[in-house]
Amino acid sequence: MVAPAGPGSPIRVAVAGASGRMGRMLIEAVEQAPDCVLSAALDVAGSPALGSDATAWLGRVSGVKVGSDVGAAAAASDVLIDFTRPEGTLAHLQACRAHGTRMVIGTTGFSADQKAEVAAQAQHLGVVMAPNMAVGVNVVLQLLDMAARALNEGYDIEIVEAHHRHKVDAPSGTALRMGEVVAAALGRSLEDCAVYGREGVTGERDPSTIGFAAVRGGDVVGDHTVLFMGTGERIEITHKSSSRVTYAQGSLRAARFLMGRGPGLFDMAQVLGFRA
Repeated sequence: MVAPAGPGSPIRVAVAGASGRMGRMLIEAVEQAPDCVLSAALDVAGSPALGSDATAWLGRVSGVKVGSDVGAAAAASDVLIDFTRPEGTLAHLQACRAHGTRMVIGTTGFSADQKAEVAAQAQHLGVVMAPNMAVGVNVVLQLLDMAARALNEGYDIEIVEAHHRHKVDAPSGTALRMGEVVAAALGRSLEDCAVYGREGVTGERDPSTIGFAAVRGGDVVGDHTVLFMGTGERIEITHKSSSRVTYAQGSLRAARFLMGRGPGLFDMAQVLGFRA
């Protein structure tokens, strides 16, 4: 089992998906954080990055080699940060439980059963799980809750998101979380009222629905807009990411949060103090 970092000791952080865009951003953020140290870097078996230094792409040597042994990485770390794929994340979660290693999960695209598995594992270790780790996005979620409660009659709600051409899931996890927040504020279930795209003769819009539209192209990091459209006015709440560094910095805030807590499943609202 991993012992807690002692007072004044840096947090030992492992990063999954080390050779990916987000993985590299996380590694750079850990390297720059005075209270964190890179303890392990993981990639899938067969990756050309295996065996290379985790910060070679930055032109410097960290002494941490990219590997594929999840158990060894968990054993050497206080926290594992994972922005990979659901199947990989769940495998990493098993290893973290075995070694008592905390986990920050930014992976999206989980099924309901996979989310339930994460919740079950979190009874044994500290986990922060959020579809978007950016602090600004999580502030927007609070604004959406307030807006939806005030605009609960006479407003049609649509969520539009845009991401880079390489994103594999749609709508984005962030867009879905925005929909969940709005639906809950209105006393609805997103599962019952979501409309994912429209085509052909769809008929008049059902005012109880929440619509989603997904755009994919170029190198868009992530844009999200929630529109509350009434008669004579339109309110738009928008968040635009120009760099993945916001996700990395939010992930480190989540890692710090976990160091003072025991087992449980937490979200960024709790990390940021919006909810106990």
